Amino acid sequence: MLAIGTNTTKAHPVIALQLKAASRNGTRLIVANPKEIVLSRHAEIVMQQKPGTDVVLLMAMMKVIVDENLQDQQFINERTENFDEFKKSLNTFGIEYAEKITGVPGETIIEAARTFATTKPASIFYAMGITQHSHGTDNVIAVSNLALLTGNIGKPGTGVNPLRGQNNVQGACDMGALPNVYTGYQRVDNPDVKKKFETAWGVELNGKNGLTHTEIFDDAYNGKIKAIYMVGENPILSEANAHHVREAIEKLGFFVAQDIFMTETSILADVILPGASFAEKDGTVTNTERRVQRMHRAIKPVGDSKPDWWIAAEIAKRMGGKGFEYAGAEEIFSEITSLTPSYQGISYGRLEHGGLQWPCPTTEHPGTPILHTEKFPREGGKGKFMPLVYRESAELADKDYPLILTTDRSLYHYHTSTMTRKVEGLELLDSEELLIINPEDAGKYGISSGDMVVITSRRGDVRSKAKVSGECPPGVISMTFHFAETPTNDITNPALDPVAKIPETKVSAVKIRKVV
Repeated sequence: MLAIGTNTTKAHPVIALQLKAASRNGTRLIVANPKEIVLSRHAEIVMQQKPGTDVVLLMAMMKVIVDENLQDQQFINERTENFDEFKKSLNTFGIEYAEKITGVPGETIIEAARTFATTKPASIFYAMGITQHSHGTDNVIAVSNLALLTGNIGKPGTGVNPLRGQNNVQGACDMGALPNVYTGYQRVDNPDVKKKFETAWGVELNGKNGLTHTEIFDDAYNGKIKAIYMVGENPILSEANAHHVREAIEKLGFFVAQDIFMTETSILADVILPGASFAEKDGTVTNTERRVQRMHRAIKPVGDSKPDWWIAAEIAKRMGGKGFEYAGAEEIFSEITSLTPSYQGISYGRLEHGGLQWPCPTTEHPGTPILHTEKFPREGGKGKFMPLVYRESAELADKDYPLILTTDRSLYHYHTSTMTRKVEGLELLDSEELLIINPEDAGKYGISSGDMVVITSRRGDVRSKAKVSGECPPGVISMTFHFAETPTNDITNPALDPVAKIPETKVSAVKIRKVV
């Protein structure tokens, strides 16, 4: 198992229990993370790469594998294309170069490469430490290249496993909560898909891609978007360069927030709509392994709160919309399955007997535990190797901002703590932000654990209590963004990946000073 860019024990503790159990039972574990994390204690090999250098680390591993002829050549020949071009691109990723860029000893990179290539089956696990970069797409492609090179995909015990950042984010994406697809990843710009949904819904649809999360706030700031209807989101704490988000919202003509609690963002709204929590509504959720599961209402909605689907349908009806007369969540799910090939064989009745993994195209289909067993969802059915070059992060440490800030998570709080900080026991365990700083850097700045520190980037500053720890290497500091009293994302870097449009919250150049 290769766990890269994931602090699994804090962000995905249930999955971490399985990884640790597998390690105890003899599965070899490689951890690659800029910080020393709990999972490192269970690993056979640990690589502490500098933030933003994942492409170099992974491509250097692959150069070792190819140079020593450890690749799965049969899988490459039968299931992939573009290998020769990819192989040429490895020439720039020699061990000495990789050691210089990543800070990981060359012999450790070689050992990790040999171990991963020669121990089968092998799986790769990654999270936002891979994606939240201005070159996050390159990072994901590098992970894919490694799986293809070693034949570790489409078989039991293999695969590229993105650990999704939020509960049911997989289900939200499956339902088309992305700017370029309808349900089941059916492309908005595909004329046949567009016609299918137009026929089903009796409306004319726009065939152009929409905007990403970050682009929406940019357009609101620039006056191109006049109104926003926000459901279950708290970008005042979660979005990079959050000052910009506040300014964008304040420029709106109309702002609606729908949530289960008041948040730092919803307090800015013109209208607040009370949504129901998971325990107060029926429906389905889809987890990180594509397993669709039935969710049963446990209690009646508290106060005036209503299920999110009911609120949206009522607004649509009162605006004159047709087709929103749903009797309940099951009726909506039936519509989903009628328009979504990967969900077509799933029903509430079947889900009463346990979850089903999509694609599940017919009512007799058992679901699909493993993807890509015979072919990939590309023209021709083959996986494609992608040559890569190393692109530096948008900000590097310099004389004005000599430290790199990376963001992390607490085991005890979730995202912007909208729910978890209302739990007394969790608040007792973790009630304030802590700046993690290496003893070497702490000595340089005269900082001790418990001191208050001002952290400043090119976008502003925040205050935090310090914790001196060897978790971070010299030159790197770490904070979470769970605490409104220390809004870390006020200072993180909004530089976007050009493809996925994800901001680079994992690498921000900062300076610090002790509060005297």
